[in-house]
Amino acid sequence: MAVAIAGIAALVIGVLLGLALQRYLAGERAKQAQETAQRIIGDAEKQAETLKREALLEAKDEAFRFKADAEAESKERRKDLTALEARLLQREETLERRAEMLDKREHQISSAQGQITKREQDLEAAIAEEKARLEHLAGITAEEAKGILMHRIEEDVKHEAAAFIREQETHAREEADKRARNIIGIAIQRVAADHTAESTVSVIHLPSDDMKGRIIGREGRNIRAFEQATGINLIIDDTPEAVILSSFDPVRREIARITLESLIADGRIHPARIEELHKKAETLVEQQVHEAGEQAAFETGIHGLHAELIRTLGRLRFRTSYGQNVLKHSLEVAYLAGVMATELGIDAKIAKRAGLLHDLGKAIDHEVEGPHAVIGAELAKRLGESKEVVHAIEAHHGDTEAASIEAVLVQSADAISAARPGARRETLESYIKRLEKLEALAESHKGVEKSYAMQAGREIRIMVKPEQISDADAVVLARDIAKQIEDEMEYPGQIKVIVIRESRAVEYAK
Repeated sequence: MAVAIAGIAALVIGVLLGLALQRYLAGERAKQAQETAQRIIGDAEKQAETLKREALLEAKDEAFRFKADAEAESKERRKDLTALEARLLQREETLERRAEMLDKREHQISSAQGQITKREQDLEAAIAEEKARLEHLAGITAEEAKGILMHRIEEDVKHEAAAFIREQETHAREEADKRARNIIGIAIQRVAADHTAESTVSVIHLPSDDMKGRIIGREGRNIRAFEQATGINLIIDDTPEAVILSSFDPVRREIARITLESLIADGRIHPARIEELHKKAETLVEQQVHEAGEQAAFETGIHGLHAELIRTLGRLRFRTSYGQNVLKHSLEVAYLAGVMATELGIDAKIAKRAGLLHDLGKAIDHEVEGPHAVIGAELAKRLGESKEVVHAIEAHHGDTEAASIEAVLVQSADAISAARPGARRETLESYIKRLEKLEALAESHKGVEKSYAMQAGREIRIMVKPEQISDADAVVLARDIAKQIEDEMEYPGQIKVIVIRESRAVEYAK
């Protein structure tokens, strides 16, 4: 026990002695650090004082240099100012000398002006005296003589201008006719299309007359079902081994033809079979219509047509005008208009596009009232065609005045395609009779002096007697003749009636 206590006491004494020794050493280290810090501060103060003196010396040297440079620059500027002042003095002396010379010249000019004014006054007095003497001798005033002279000059100029204009107009007309004939000839030669005359199939041949009874059916149920499904009239008469399909809609008539031929080939003719084959025929014809429209656009190189325009264009495959297939006619018009546009050096795309679409209205003219040109233009406008194309379609039969080169080209191409030999089936005899009847109808009205059928019978110009028909009566006469033509004649398209009333004043020089 005593040994443990002695050990603990020795341990405590050792710890206390260690702490005392550590405190002593720390004090010695702090004292040394303080002395080192004071020494460093002293050295820094000495170094700072040295740097301060050096900076002051450098600043003084720099100031001396700036002062020397400024004095040198000032001397140089004073020298330049002295030279400039000398030049200004020299110029001032020169200007003073010039001013003196100008004063002398002004005095001389004033003197000469006075002399000139006096001479002008003397000359005016002499002219007035001479003028009065001439007026007395001539018996007219100067203003009257001037008016007579100006009138004679004006008449001479008018006569020469009229002769020159007439000569230029004649020359221009001859050149234009020659150029137009050349362009049309080139267009026709380059297109060189086959005759497009066709006949719409409306007669269906039967294998035997017994088939007529099967088509009619018991108590006529088959023929009624057929007409109800197709919307056309099926005419069965005494014609041997044939029936006739009648409808104003060529597409509907084509669907009926395919349906009836399928029924005849199948042999099973009853209402359910009629409806079934009619639906198949509708699908087939609709496909043919779409393919025909796409093929026409592809052949002419026209892109971006609305789907409805392509479909309407394809319907023209089943439409004919005087035996001429309208789709083939439209293709031909597109080719002709494009060639003529190229020859004239204008963009052929618009002309070809308008030529292809110009008869669109014929595909739907049985559904919409109005001329086919106007109907087609409205359809094209509604389906996004450009203003140029719409105008050319509307103006191709003269419903609207042609206001662009493309519209005139489409008119010309349409006339060329329809008028060339073999294009349409109308005989020369019936054509001449129709024109003669048109002129006779117009001349049958009171006050009509002469009438002329023009534009292949699409226009009639009527000359009236001005002493019998007034301007107001001319409007009424045009309306009456147009109404009579509609009631009494059959003709393709439309006929434009123009009444011309001319007043003339006639005198004789004796």
